Amino acid sequence: MEYWEKRVEEALTRLETLKLLRSLRPIHLPNRNENSPSNLHQKFHFFDGPRKWDRASVEVSISETTFQKWLNDIPSSGDDNDVILENGNASDEAQQSDGKLRKLIVFSGNDYLGLSSHPTAALDYGMGPRGSALICGYTSYHRLLESSLADLKKKEDCLLCPTGFSANMAFMTAVANVGMLIAGRKPSNNDRVAIFSDALNHASIIDGIRLAERLGNVVAFVYRHCDMLHLDTLLSNCPMKKRVVVTDSLFSMDGDFAPMTELAKLRKKHGFLLVIDDAHATFVCGKSGGGAAEEFNCESDVDICIGTLSKAAGCHGGFIACSKKWKLLIQSRGRSFIFSTSSPLPVIAAAHAAVVVAKKETWRRIAVRKRVQEFRELTGIPVESHIISIVVGSEDKALQASRHLLQLGFHISAIRPPTVPPNSCRLRVTLSAVHTTDDLRSLIDALSQCINFKETEVFSTDSYSKL
Repeated sequence: MEYWEKRVEEALTRLETLKLLRSLRPIHLPNRNENSPSNLHQKFHFFDGPRKWDRASVEVSISETTFQKWLNDIPSSGDDNDVILENGNASDEAQQSDGKLRKLIVFSGNDYLGLSSHPTAALDYGMGPRGSALICGYTSYHRLLESSLADLKKKEDCLLCPTGFSANMAFMTAVANVGMLIAGRKPSNNDRVAIFSDALNHASIIDGIRLAERLGNVVAFVYRHCDMLHLDTLLSNCPMKKRVVVTDSLFSMDGDFAPMTELAKLRKKHGFLLVIDDAHATFVCGKSGGGAAEEFNCESDVDICIGTLSKAAGCHGGFIACSKKWKLLIQSRGRSFIFSTSSPLPVIAAAHAAVVVAKKETWRRIAVRKRVQEFRELTGIPVESHIISIVVGSEDKALQASRHLLQLGFHISAIRPPTVPPNSCRLRVTLSAVHTTDDLRSLIDALSQCINFKETEVFSTDSYSKL
């Protein structure tokens, strides 16, 4: 937006005057195994449907010891099988020690496209320079991934961060600096930045806003979950000109989408900066996997798109897709970016492979949509997305249902406070492109033994504020 671009430009001018503008200098590494950025696309292999290795992303095993402790809710620090791991091959030793391994089908992960087991991502690059991106950790491979993500999100540029959490933190602290940089001192009340946040936004957004508030340059307003009338009222009554609206695009615990079309209309009316955390929609939603903005045809209305590579990409890391000016500001003032070691090359290479594969293998997105439709038809529950939140109420009920599913071979965790409000505990079911129709039928049969679908609430209407 023109207003915000001018404010960011003013902030950048101030940083340059203070000699605080920071730069990224891509390091080119030796051509190891000919896997240079120019040759990466030649190494990729694409498939037109599921292969045997894809099942590794949803089929797992646990030892009998782990199973029994989990079933009986016995606390564990993860040391159930330390002796097994010390002795060598975990799977073989576990079978000898416990007699058998319990196979589980995972319906609780975030690997929506099943890309974590794709062979294209398994390339040998070495770890690369170990340092922050501003020192020596930024390579031509990092730049290649940034460019591919910017292209996916239809943005001018992109900044990689170690995690999605740090990406939100970096953006919020950078925003908090705008008013101060322009004024050259602590801004007056009306010169501060007003941030409007959905009541059910992710913890990383909330913590970022809290930190920005502590700096004294930001005022936070929380609007009721997806309530555009409430947001419109708050915006209309806000005297501050520098305004930011931030929301999850697809809410991780409720599985509902933000009202993207309505947000775009309000943006035109009030002229705010629209920021979305597209963690759970990126690669899954939209024709090319561009996320919620592509799905709802409003990519040009989203100013900043924050995302992660640890969900549908099946990898690790975070990113901020934005303009070049915003990137310069964030890399110069976003502390969680500045003071973190950049991601190692195997992670960057795998993430880049996932971006390319996710765009090319369109059958994965089609398969996810088909699983969502099948779940809707088989249960009668009007689910919106591949994240299905089945609210059961009390903590005991959620734990009991989770244990029942465990006994029947399904990995679905009970979601409890503080992640969700009291008495809105739930089973969070996530669907993957690698799940089959038979998997889904078996799961629904198991769920029907402990849940009445006709009386099931698919998401919580308790839009309490976590900020």
